[in-house]
Amino acid sequence: MQNTTKQFRWLLLVVPLLSGCGTLSQMSSPAGTQELLTHESLDGDVDSVVRHYMAQKSVSGMTVAVIHNHGEPQYYSWGVTDETHRYPVRADTLFALGSLSKGVTAEVVTCLVNEGRLSWDDKLAALLPPGTPLSADARNITLLELVTHTSGLPRQNMDLPMLKKFIGYLGSGENFYGELDSDNVLDYLARWQAPQSKVPEYSNLGYALIGYILKYKTGEDIQTLAARYIFRPLNMASTSFTPEQLKGFPQRALGHAGDQPKFIPRGQLTPDWHFDNNMVAAASLYSNAEDLIAYARYHVSKTDNSVLDVVFAEVSNIYYQRPEGSQEIAWATDFIGREKITYQVGYIGGYSSFIGFDKEKGNAVVVLQNAFNWSNYIGMTLLLDMAKNDRQLSGNRFANN
Repeated sequence: MQNTTKQFRWLLLVVPLLSGCGTLSQMSSPAGTQELLTHESLDGDVDSVVRHYMAQKSVSGMTVAVIHNHGEPQYYSWGVTDETHRYPVRADTLFALGSLSKGVTAEVVTCLVNEGRLSWDDKLAALLPPGTPLSADARNITLLELVTHTSGLPRQNMDLPMLKKFIGYLGSGENFYGELDSDNVLDYLARWQAPQSKVPEYSNLGYALIGYILKYKTGEDIQTLAARYIFRPLNMASTSFTPEQLKGFPQRALGHAGDQPKFIPRGQLTPDWHFDNNMVAAASLYSNAEDLIAYARYHVSKTDNSVLDVVFAEVSNIYYQRPEGSQEIAWATDFIGREKITYQVGYIGGYSSFIGFDKEKGNAVVVLQNAFNWSNYIGMTLLLDMAKNDRQLSGNRFANN
């Protein structure tokens, strides 16, 4: 009875935190940020807001890349990879991206759909091996629902083993998503019941299923598929789901504790997270600011690849309208005043990442940091700052005419 009581207390403590993780990301800038954005140049604004952030959050290394009005990328870097090696962070320094992996994975799926190898209407009953135990609700989950986070599946399985691993993570920083990485992820579907209404709910579980489906349906892993459809066509030579193979991996930025894990001092190194199965497609990507800002550019400008132009246009289609924005294929869009900002965020181990763009104005921002901080507002702040300045400049030109 005593053990049961302890387990129940764990549930009361941890379930709200785990289920709330998708909403803990702070996307709006805190009070006082606007005072840092008063320089005559974009360079001054970027440097001011990032230096202030790094001092507040004790971040050892950050890099930012910006495209303004379809122009050439501008790169900014601060700090070091870690206090032991002290490699200077540069635009080509590798960072773990966590859930930014999902955007690439969803676009690989889109390529396969456009080739006719998969269909958005395909249901789990047809996407998984015959005989896989599926509840009636699970059988009817579609591929489109998985990539748009509208399947009704939760962020992760909420059983006791998962909760125990999460409690351990708070003090060790060790990966607690082992069950989602294994094929045991399918076991969750046998008794799953859909919610009464399906609204966007961020789901690592859903993307682990996509990782499984891709291997089962194509016989290839996500790295092979992404290299063929995305990385090679876009010359993203420093981006990989198997980062140990990248030239810059030994000099990568190392992850540090920030807002999480709770019981590790801020600024202390945390373990790398490793996946080798289904979660690779959801969270294993490494890249740098150079590759990612080029990737972002292709979401606001045409590429030299007609196939990818179609894909990048399709992932911008609205699949679910929210009061404050919309949900697309892996990407989300927020309506902030007169602006529409499309973005993704990623968290893993000791890293936080952001990639976003303002398609109307041809602006894009990448922000990478080697600390796990829910405060991921810098990219959004810079995109809104550029949009504000663009509108003011346009208004001045109109008045002068």
